[in-house]
Order: sequence, then C-alpha cells, then structure tokens
Amino acid sequence: MTAKKVLIVDDETDICELIEITLMRMDIASQSAHNLTDARLLLETEHFDLCLTDMRLPDGNGIELVEHVQQNYSEIPIAVFTAHGNMESAVKALKTGAFDFVSKPVDIQILRNLVSAATTFPEKTEASNARKDRISITGDSPAVKNLLKNISKLARNQAPVFIHGESGSGKERVAKMIHQQGSRCDGPFVPVNCGAIPAELMESEFFGHLKGSFTGAHSDKQGLFQSADGGTLFLDEIAELPLNMQVKLLRVIQEKAVRSIGAPQESPVDVRILSASHKNLVELVADGSFREDLYYRINVIELAIPSLRERRQDIPLFVDQLLNNLAEKMEIEVPTIDDEAMSALQNYHFPGNVRELENILERAIALSDSNAISKADLHLKTAPVNEAMETESRVDPMDLAGQERQSIIQALEKTRWNKTAAAKLLGLSLRQLRYRLQKLDIE
Repeated sequence: MTAKKVLIVDDETDICELIEITLMRMDIASQSAHNLTDARLLLETEHFDLCLTDMRLPDGNGIELVEHVQQNYSEIPIAVFTAHGNMESAVKALKTGAFDFVSKPVDIQILRNLVSAATTFPEKTEASNARKDRISITGDSPAVKNLLKNISKLARNQAPVFIHGESGSGKERVAKMIHQQGSRCDGPFVPVNCGAIPAELMESEFFGHLKGSFTGAHSDKQGLFQSADGGTLFLDEIAELPLNMQVKLLRVIQEKAVRSIGAPQESPVDVRILSASHKNLVELVADGSFREDLYYRINVIELAIPSLRERRQDIPLFVDQLLNNLAEKMEIEVPTIDDEAMSALQNYHFPGNVRELENILERAIALSDSNAISKADLHLKTAPVNEAMETESRVDPMDLAGQERQSIIQALEKTRWNKTAAAKLLGLSLRQLRYRLQKLDIE
C-alpha cells in the first residue's frame, strides 16, 4: 500500500510541527507550506492525499485554497482550521467544498479522526457494490440520476446535510446511501426519529448519563452520539426537537464533543450529522419554533428528494422490485400486474410516495383472488389528496388492527384453528387469511 501524504498550510511553524508529529505517529508523511503561493506550487509538483489549511494566511485565506483545490484537484479532500467558535468561517468553507473543519486550538484526537476519515475512502469495487446491506435507489428518470449524482458527491465530505422530502419519499434510504458511499461506511449508521423520544428523556437518549446522575440512573448509559462514534447519526424529523435540545445539539455540532449527564467534562465524538424533515424549516424559523443558528449549521447543504409524482416513469421499475420483494416475504409466486393497473398507478397522485406504493401493492396481493393484480385490486383513492388524507386520519389504525385481530382469532377458535374453514367463515380466501395472520403476527 502506498504511504499517505498530507499537505499542511499554516504560517505558524509550531502548529505545522505539532501536526507533522501527529501525522508521523499515524504513519502518514507530510509537507508544510506557510502561504498560499507555496501551497499551490507544492500541489502542482507533489501528490497529496489530504490538504489541511489555516483560514488566515499571509497572502490570502483558506477559502481561496479550498476553491483552488476544488477546481484543479477535486480528488484531494481539503479541511480547514478555524478560530474557536467561528462557525461562520467553517460553514462557508464547507459550502465551498471543504471536507471538514477543525477549531483552534487543535484537539489532537479530533484531528486524528478527521485525517483518518479523509484518507480512508472506500474503493468502488464490484465486491463493495455487491455488499448484502448496500442500499440503492431504483429509477432512470432525470430526477433520480441527479439525486444519485448528488449523493455520490456528498459522500466525499463531512458537511452536515439536511434532507428534505415528503413523507414516504425515502429520506432515511438516501441518508444511508451517503453513509455507505463515504469514508464512514465501516462505522455505525444510527437513525433516530426525533419525534418519537419523550421530551424528558431526550438529553439522556442523545448524550447518555452516568450511574447515579439522577433518580433511576442505575447504570451508565451510552447516548446516541456515542453509539454513532466513527459513523453517522441520522436525525429524522429534526423539526420535532424542543428548543432546549436544539441549543444542546448546536453546541455538539460546533464543539464536536458531548457531555453525558453527570459527567465532569465533555468528550470528543467523531460523528457526521445528517438530518431530515418533511416540514419547511424556513417557516419554522420564521415563527420561532426552530432556531435560526441551528438551521444554518445542519443545512450547510440541502438535498431535496423528488416525490414519486416527479418520477412517474420510474413507477414500473418500483412495482417490479416491490412485487418481487413482497412475494419473497410472503412466500408466494411473484404476482403479475395488468396494463390498466400499471397505468392507474402511473397516474395516481401518491401522497404517501414510495411507502404508499408498497402498501397499495401489499394490500392488492392480499385481496386478489388470483396471482394477477387488476386495477380493481389496487383500491386507489379517488378523492383529492387533502380529503383522502383527512378521511384516513379519522380512523385510528391501532383500533382497526385490534378489531381485525379479534375477529380472526374468534373465527379460528370456532373452527378449532382450521385455517381453510376460518377463511370461509370470514369471507376470505385462504391466501388472504394467511397474509393477515402474518401481518398481525398470529400463530
């Protein structure tokens, strides 16, 4: 394996020496330049795997070097040193294309983490692409091709990304793809729904706690940030965070460190933050329910996920993939779908996007008496989007599931658990009953 080499650009000799020693202990070679002119010359004549630059240089600033590297040596990741607390400079550098940033005075562990991440990008081989857990996105539409291009680009830096899209459009899927294609692919990917954590437990869930730090803390608990150390933390529905937690999250992003409840001091964490919401954060900032400073920290780069309505030509590909997946899951022959049904799907508005398409097909398979899905089997909503969603919201799905479970169990008990007889009693086909037994987890 070829030895890694890093270019250090800083006019302070002692800083250069400190970084050189740190890199040497990591078995990484380095070379220093004390101004922009020398840095550009070295980039022309030497090969580097990473560039580290200060923001303030005698003949310019680090942003100029970031732009120069992006334009001429885009394969080289470049990170910047910023003054402590100067997040504006860090955000500007990230938006320009910097890989990451480190605050001065330099924390050696944070620096080591950055260098390790920047110099260990996974090679794109057939083996890596065939990994069993590798996530992909189906589609040939221009919207999907543009999305895949952006995912590949974002995977090559550590900038916080805000993923915006409608419910069911695949935000977590996109976040995992960014993780899998980046330098953190061998680290953990930790997704969390911010709206699902009770407010009183949020600090402990995110940052952990020490034994005895509060009533009920019977042992040490690792938080989500510590669980994601070396990997990616995906904060889904980040708009649901209360204001007090938004303040704490902002500090973690700025300091790259967390303090567990009861801990005497902060500890460095090496975590990339990806976040998402189906809500409009700009509107939430305007009405005061989301902090403006946090918005600019998490939204360094915004990635929009196209709705299914924007990629109708991909629907046949989705249908084929989903029918194969559902057939495998339900242990049945792969169903077919007729042209009229496919046309109906391509002209449907899909308020629930891909998730809704999967639910429609799953229901169609269960309700169809044959292995061929027709338009009638789809039971597509004909009401306007808002009206249809409003009608759905009037019925509690938990109540429906409970009623269905009770009816099925009663029929099974009456027939001494003879499934064929129970299905007849319920007015279902045996296939429909088996589907419901599996979905409701009835043995």
